[in-house]
Amino acid sequence: MPAALSLAIADDEAPTRVAIATRDIGGIGIAALTWEAALSELSDAMASGRHVKLAFCNANLVNVGAHDPALLQRLTDFLVLADGLGVDIASWLLHGAPFPANLNGTDFFPVLLASETRSLRVGLVGGRPGVAERAASALARKYPAHRFSVVSHGYFAPNEEAGLLARLKAAPPDLLLVAMGNPRQERWIADKLGLQHCTVAAGVGALFDFFAGEVSRAPELIRQFRLEWAYRLWLEPGRLWRRYVVGNPVFMLRMVRQRLFVGRSAQ
Repeated sequence: MPAALSLAIADDEAPTRVAIATRDIGGIGIAALTWEAALSELSDAMASGRHVKLAFCNANLVNVGAHDPALLQRLTDFLVLADGLGVDIASWLLHGAPFPANLNGTDFFPVLLASETRSLRVGLVGGRPGVAERAASALARKYPAHRFSVVSHGYFAPNEEAGLLARLKAAPPDLLLVAMGNPRQERWIADKLGLQHCTVAAGVGALFDFFAGEVSRAPELIRQFRLEWAYRLWLEPGRLWRRYVVGNPVFMLRMVRQRLFVGRSAQ
C-alpha cells in the first residue's frame, strides 16, 4: 500500500507535486486531508483537467475490501477520503489520531458545488430509474451556476454500456457522480473511466437518493454526534442490519487485529 498520493500545486514557474499523507485502514490508503485541502484538490483537478478517481471509505468498504484483494488494488489509483466515525476510531487506534475531517460524500458534494466559482458540467450515472433525474432537478435548483445532466440510471444492460461511455466521451463532464453502491461503483470507475470520459469520477453511494428525497437525512443533532448510521439503520433495518449490526463489530475486530499484528504507525 503506497504511503502517500500526489497532490498538484502551482508555483510561479510550473505545477509541482507534493505528497498527500495517507493512513492504512484495513489495506486502504485514506488521505489525511482537511476540508479545505480536499476541496482544493478537487477544484484544482477540475480546473486543470487532471483525472481523479474519488472514493469515500467507511467501515463497510473496509469490510468489503477484506474479501476482495482486486478491489484493494483498484483503490490504490483513487483519492480516498475518510467517511464516518468507524474509520476515525480506526485511525486513532492505528495511527494515534483521528482524521483531520469527516469527508462523507453526502456533506462533501454540497460544499464543493457551493464553493466552486467556475460553472461545472456535472454528470449523473446510477440509482434506480428516475431517481437520478429527480436528483439532477433538485441539484439544478439549488446550484443554478452548474449544469447537471443524467447519463444513465444504474441498471443499464451490458450491451448499453458502450453507448453510455460514448456519450461521456462526446461531452465529458468536469464531475461525474457514480451512484451504484460499493464496491460496484469503485470497480466501474476503475475499469471503465478515464480522462476521455470525465475529469473527476466519484463514487457517491446513496447520494442521489438523498438529493431526490427518496431517503431523509438524519436530524442535525444526530449528525453532530456522528450517529447518522444508526438513523439509517432505523429507517431501513431490513436492508442495512447486516452492514451495521454485523459489519461494525467485524470492522472493529479487524482494526484490533491490524493494531496487534501490524502495530501503530509512527506518524
